[in-house]
Order: sequence, then structure tokens, then C-alpha cells
Amino acid sequence: MQFRQYGAGRKDTILLLHGGGLSWWNHREAAELLQGEYRVLLPILDGHAGSDRPFTSIEENAAEIIRFIDGQLGGSALLIGGLSLGGQILLEMLSQRRDICSHALVESAAVIPSRLTNALIAPTFGASYGLIQNRSFARMQFQSLHIKQTLFEEYYRDTCQIKKQDMIAFMKANTSYALKDAFCDTSAQVHVYIGEKETGEILRSADAICRARPACRLHRMPGLRHGEFSLNHAEQYAGAVRQIVRSKAV
Repeated sequence: MQFRQYGAGRKDTILLLHGGGLSWWNHREAAELLQGEYRVLLPILDGHAGSDRPFTSIEENAAEIIRFIDGQLGGSALLIGGLSLGGQILLEMLSQRRDICSHALVESAAVIPSRLTNALIAPTFGASYGLIQNRSFARMQFQSLHIKQTLFEEYYRDTCQIKKQDMIAFMKANTSYALKDAFCDTSAQVHVYIGEKETGEILRSADAICRARPACRLHRMPGLRHGEFSLNHAEQYAGAVRQIVRSKAV
């Protein structure tokens, strides 16, 4: 797995995991804001632009990052954050290793499998994948995601680099992931962030995460859609990271 780094030499390390179909730049602005206080690592998830291996599963991505933390960070990080697919990988990490981090920021992660959506992914993307490199089509997709316009060129460049089999693989993983029972044993302070305008699936998933571990803190953000918190509001996101780290409650 490849990583981008900010704040080299800082004592405490934060990892921020991007959403599916995006890349490290998902959290670049927040990393730039936080690099004066923390070492910030931005992994490039498997199967995405700039990665060094195809996507296999959420479980393997989680295990891969845990191996990195064991080898390079002494077995634990101060905080790990993740958006959507990255949030699912974070939840899986917390399930595989209860003390992998002191704090977790889970943003817009689905944990309720959707069989119908999962079944439609392969035929739908198998037929439409060729349109991804069409700039007009890509801009329409980009606008539907409500990502700020300044990120379009990176979105378009990196989406074009994702192989069809990888895109199908991580989207099928995203729509079939279920929260593991072991998650409830994590020692991390878990914060769940969702936008007020998220889909019902994400809203229900946030409630399910908090039911599994009642100590979780749920944050509902007025007016925001899926992914807008970390992608469009880096200053607020960085502020949330600082506030979480400084909190002593578990």
C-alpha cells in the first residue's frame, strides 16, 4: 500500500482513509491544516489510482494497514479517520484489532448490506465503464457527488486510472459489508459523522454502529450530503480531529 505523508517528524500519527473511487487527495486539505501538530498519513487504498495492488476485500485492506501500523508505528495510531469505503475499512480495523488507535472518526460508512444493489453492480458498470473516460460524463457524475469544483481534475484523472475489475470489486465490497461483532470490543473512542441529507442506508448504518457500541458519539451535520464533510469542509474536519484528540472521554 502506498502512503502520502504530511508533518514528517511529528510525534503523534493520524491516518485518514479516502472514499471509494477517490484517492489520497480526499483528505489533502485537512492534512495540510493538521501537519503542524501531527504526522498525517494518507493511504491510497488498493485498486485506486496510485495504488500498488488490486482491490481484494475490505478485510484485507484493513489487515494491510494494521501490518503497516505494527511495523512502522509501534502497533497503534493516535487517530484514524475514514470516509465511506475508508470508513468501512476503519470499522474493520477496529474489529480486527481493538486497540489499533486511541480515536476513530467514521464518516458516512454503510454497515447494512444491500443485496439488490450488490447484484446490479457488475452488469451496470460492465456496460457503462467505457463512459468513465468521457469528460462530459465524468463531470455529470462529479456534480452528482456534490464535490467542490476545484477537485474535478483530480477526480477525473484518477477515476480514469481505476480498472474496471477494481471498481466493481470495491463497489461490491462497499454494498455487502456488515459490521463485525468484534467491533463492540474496541477500546477506541469512536465518533460517527453523517450528513443530514445522507441516504436512509447511511443514516440507519450510523444508528447500527452506535447500537453496537453505545459509547460511540453520533454527530449529525445539518445540510450536508454524503462525503461533503471531509471533501468540502476541510477546516471543520480538521477542527473535529483536534477536538476528538483533546477529548478525554471514552
